[in-house]
Amino acid sequence: MAIFLTDHSRIVVQGITGSEGGKHTRRMVASGTNVVAGVTPGKGGQTVDADGTVIPVFNTVAEAVEGTGADVAVLFVPPRFTKAAVEETVDAGVPLAVIITEGVPVHDTAQFFTYAERAGTTRLIGPNCPGLISPGKANAGIIPGDITGPGRIGLVSKSGTLTYQMMYELRDLGFSTAVGIGGDPIIGTTHIDCLAAFEADPETEAIVMIGEIGGDAEERAAAFIADNVSKPVVGYVAGFTAPEGKTMGHAGAIVSGSSGTAAAKQEALEAVGVRVGRTPSATARLMRDIVG
Repeated sequence: MAIFLTDHSRIVVQGITGSEGGKHTRRMVASGTNVVAGVTPGKGGQTVDADGTVIPVFNTVAEAVEGTGADVAVLFVPPRFTKAAVEETVDAGVPLAVIITEGVPVHDTAQFFTYAERAGTTRLIGPNCPGLISPGKANAGIIPGDITGPGRIGLVSKSGTLTYQMMYELRDLGFSTAVGIGGDPIIGTTHIDCLAAFEADPETEAIVMIGEIGGDAEERAAAFIADNVSKPVVGYVAGFTAPEGKTMGHAGAIVSGSSGTAAAKQEALEAVGVRVGRTPSATARLMRDIVG
């Protein structure tokens, strides 16, 4: 089993004719993903050759959905066009939109998040995220497809690079799905959304949750775990050495006073039975103690 992304998923890549869109489309195809269409306005009728897989390009997402039955959109669209691209995806009724783009203005994200929420048809992952992968089934985004194979662990992470590291650390055990949700102040799918999905997935036996300083997402996740998650969860919170008042990497990763610190998040998680490692490797060892 997997969450959100399966071997039946049919991917449309928005921005497929750009350098990043084209490069990662080839990587997705190489890892066995069924990329059925691309979208670039004005380039409809062209094709993209992904190392022998010929992918048709459409002018709009609606045309791509009608022509190919695409049900997952991966967006490699410049920040200034991302809001319109997401709203187009929502209008086309695509169930899942994975927004890779970094640097999307927060007010744009707020607007397209509200737009999607009101429509009630499209789950958003991101923006500023690496996407998600169900190893052996499908890969939607920029996560390297050869780090690990299918297995029993679910992973949800704010950080792209820590997603890759945790997948590598536990590569022999494998993953049901790994989801990089992004670290912007406003994101679509949250830790809680993924925790609920992993709890409901019969083949996910244990969960790794990676957070970082700033905000209260991890504290809210801890409260959710206490009431709703029966499976074992281990955690890591990036930023134990971050200085107060300084934004670290992600736009949402800022500590103010005692709010949003790694120590406060660790305390909240451990209070509900989540074992928290001080480093990614230590967190991986905690998971090995559970799944082994």
